[in-house]
Amino acid sequence: MENMNPSTQNQGSPLQEAIFLQGQEQQGTIQRRIMEWLILARIQFTIIREAWVWIFIMACMFPLTTLLFLKFFTVDPTPEVMIRIITGNMLFGLIVMGLNSMAQEISWQKHQGHFTYYSSLPIAKVNFIFANLLRGLITCVPSFVILAMIGQFAYGIQFHYSWGLIPVLMLTVFSVVGAGVLIGFWSPSHQLTNMLVQALMMFISFLTPVMVDMNQLPALLQWVSYIFPTTYAAEAMREVLISGWSSSVAWNTLILLLFSLVSIVLILKKVDWRVDK
Repeated sequence: MENMNPSTQNQGSPLQEAIFLQGQEQQGTIQRRIMEWLILARIQFTIIREAWVWIFIMACMFPLTTLLFLKFFTVDPTPEVMIRIITGNMLFGLIVMGLNSMAQEISWQKHQGHFTYYSSLPIAKVNFIFANLLRGLITCVPSFVILAMIGQFAYGIQFHYSWGLIPVLMLTVFSVVGAGVLIGFWSPSHQLTNMLVQALMMFISFLTPVMVDMNQLPALLQWVSYIFPTTYAAEAMREVLISGWSSSVAWNTLILLLFSLVSIVLILKKVDWRVDK
């Protein structure tokens, strides 16, 4: 038995060494992917830093003017109507930046050949995609907060803040930004993308339950509304700001999570570094 131990150890040592080297390689790959994402995220931060003033103006101008118009137009609105107006305009700002601007920006980069440069770098597509999603998240959250503050001041109401607002806010932004990034990567031509997102921006904002109640829409528009994440986001935002976390908010949040995951999967499948000629 004693004579077998050295032999067994000699046979096991190459296997242990191979397992160790494989583990080291996997760890190195993970660290490299993280560094790639951090570099790409830093590039997106630089873009935002250089144009933050215009980003701020674009994110707030249209929703803020609509918010103030409805303030002057409506007479003695109920608290439910006031919250619907405020949350609707918060989502309007998200649609402007997360859907409209992100889709146009990525489409422009694609058709200008910028992706060809990125394709020459040793980076993973998933890191490039998540860096763009981060950019959309950063550009959308400030307008959300600012419009909420201005809306409360203009209408003289106080929201009910709770921990449930955090997942609702994050998944609302992520689901809409994911749709914008998907449209941008899919873009067959920049002109088509521009017209498509402009039409979607107006349709989603005013003909789905973003600023109006679902029951106020025709039956056809009610059915169509269910294919947009903003329908569930508006309902979740209104309820969590009125009464806090509930089973209805949890259900709508779960649907927003599914929208976010589906958009990521579709982006990973459809993204192409080069434009088909």
